[in-house]
Amino acid sequence: MIRLNNKKVDINYFPDGTLLLKEAVTESEKAQIEIRWNFENNEELFVVYFLTKHIQAAGYHNIVLNMPYIPNARQDRVKNPEDVFTLKYFAEFINSLNFTEVRVLDAHSNVSLALIDRVKQDTPQKYIERVIDEIVQETGKKPLMFYPDEGAGKRYSSMIMLPYCFGLKNRDWSTGEIKGLTVAGETELIAGSDVLIVDDICSYGGTFIRSAEALAALGAADIYLFVSHCEENALRGKLCACSRIRQIYTTDSIFPDKENARIKVIDI
Repeated sequence: MIRLNNKKVDINYFPDGTLLLKEAVTESEKAQIEIRWNFENNEELFVVYFLTKHIQAAGYHNIVLNMPYIPNARQDRVKNPEDVFTLKYFAEFINSLNFTEVRVLDAHSNVSLALIDRVKQDTPQKYIERVIDEIVQETGKKPLMFYPDEGAGKRYSSMIMLPYCFGLKNRDWSTGEIKGLTVAGETELIAGSDVLIVDDICSYGGTFIRSAEALAALGAADIYLFVSHCEENALRGKLCACSRIRQIYTTDSIFPDKENARIKVIDI
């Protein structure tokens, strides 16, 4: 979904399938324009491009791109000559539009931040704290935090000043498949505690299922999950059916289904 100064852009089509767009920002609003892009599909990149060029052609150049989720962020490195470095070329495309600022939320890696010009990263701290407050209202106590790997532990433990544990993944590097996960950190606190798992992105949710199973085996009570960006693939995997996880939370950066009872969506 794309908004201009908080007004939804209607995406229509000519009979041949090409884009038919209208820009409805008033002249008084054009001194500063925000394009808000909550990613749903790749075609939206062309919408962002056409709208930006249209506004610039009218003489307005103070344009902020608010892009909470960074498309192509998973392809932040290449290992083989045939691998296409899509993140690099996506960043070059965004940079060519000369935005005043590009705002993102909880980038998947620092590579994205290094490649995008004039980028400003927002942390998910306030959204995580909102989830913690909801858990406290429900249970009367703060949860133990769990981060699925050491990198997540370093990232989020500096935001949330609560005791935590973290996962150590056993990964098959030839396939990328996670074969197992063990729990480290303040493990003596797990038994009887509610636990909030936190990470940046979720596809099918295999890591979180393994995390929940490992925590439950150590005696955790209710287990919750927050991810900054949740792909719709989560609905097609086993995550939503995982009885170990009581509630899943995410932002509306990429997940559009606000009616799904299993996944609570927090508006950014």
